[in-house]
Amino acid sequence: MTTVALFVMLFTFMLIGMPVAVALGLSSLLTILMFGRDSLASLSLKLFETSEQFTLLAIPFFILAGAFMTTGGVAKRMIRFAIACVGHLRGGLAISSVLACMLFAAVSGSSPATVVAVGTIVIAGMVRAGYPKPFAAGVVCNAGTLGILIPPSIVMVVYGATTETSVGKLFMAGVIPGILLGLMLMVAIWVRARATNLPRQPRASLAEVLGSARDSIWGLLLLVIILGGIYGGIFTPTEAAGVSAVYAFFVAVFVYRDIGMRNVPSVLVDAARVTVMLMFIIANALLFAHVLTTERIPQAIAEQIVAWGMPSWQFLMVVNVLLLIAGCFMEPTGIILILAPILFPIATRLGIDPVHLGIIMVVNLEIGMVTPPIGLNLFVTAGITKMSIGEVVRAALPWTAVLLAFLGIVTYVPQITLWLPNLLF
Repeated sequence: MTTVALFVMLFTFMLIGMPVAVALGLSSLLTILMFGRDSLASLSLKLFETSEQFTLLAIPFFILAGAFMTTGGVAKRMIRFAIACVGHLRGGLAISSVLACMLFAAVSGSSPATVVAVGTIVIAGMVRAGYPKPFAAGVVCNAGTLGILIPPSIVMVVYGATTETSVGKLFMAGVIPGILLGLMLMVAIWVRARATNLPRQPRASLAEVLGSARDSIWGLLLLVIILGGIYGGIFTPTEAAGVSAVYAFFVAVFVYRDIGMRNVPSVLVDAARVTVMLMFIIANALLFAHVLTTERIPQAIAEQIVAWGMPSWQFLMVVNVLLLIAGCFMEPTGIILILAPILFPIATRLGIDPVHLGIIMVVNLEIGMVTPPIGLNLFVTAGITKMSIGEVVRAALPWTAVLLAFLGIVTYVPQITLWLPNLLF
């Protein structure tokens, strides 16, 4: 009865247009008042404990670092480097846009930010070079999803905080899948480009390649600092986030000088606005998770699935279907916060590695970013291209098939995800 009441209230509140954060908090509060065995004092204590989670402190710092990198000219320099490397291939501008998304994902941690930073420059350039506009929009819309798979990833931090999984392991687990997905998109573009005879750029000279690499090196060093510092034992993921924010400020203001000191307050305000919104959702979602745990809902579901004798491969198939459907209607953070506390105990009972489950969830949420009606990347791409949502959906669909194939590979070949973290930890 408690389980039914909790979820009926949650989805009812969301269907009537209530913000996800408010729906999570209000359904949790009403469930405790009407059906639960816990007290309101426990909710107050949970809110206080939430604010003390050291892992969550990484989120505002990564958001701030991404804000400095996005506002500055880091993306423009990375795009120039990507074009110099692969622009001479058939369909080279499109391939270089994927490479640029991979590089920018390593400094932003956000999928929509990656689409905005790269798409505003690359899509117009592809159209001027003779690429069909829907082709260009579809490629960048899907390649931008790498922003939440290639570390640092805000979604991974949220998953780690929700399930108490090592954020460092999650970051490292996203490296090989992120590179693999980027390569799959590049190969698909190259095959399509050869079939349709898309243009190629003149081969860049060695001087141009080295010069563009030198210009973009300050941005790329952010990834080295974050991952190198974490896995070198110099600092924790949360401390790495703080270092990355200071480094991004230094690079944007004093090295590249794309942002003046007078612009810094506006960048701070924008980052603070995103942080407050996200942390409000997280606080209410952890209340929701607290009610689930108090009422032993995940444990009951796990025991039932184990009693059915469902093998792990079938469970992962159900997880993928559930997350793909949820991705059509909710944004990634909300999905992680609602479903991770339910799926995590079941996965551990079935012997599924928590890090593997985290990457599977992230890849599903990537696909959710490009599926209607709520896919954020679709709206961002429509905004920067002046295309309708329907046109962007049709443009993105062929490349989304590549993401679905990649999801199947990552789900059932766990070594792709786990090899690197198991090697280093």
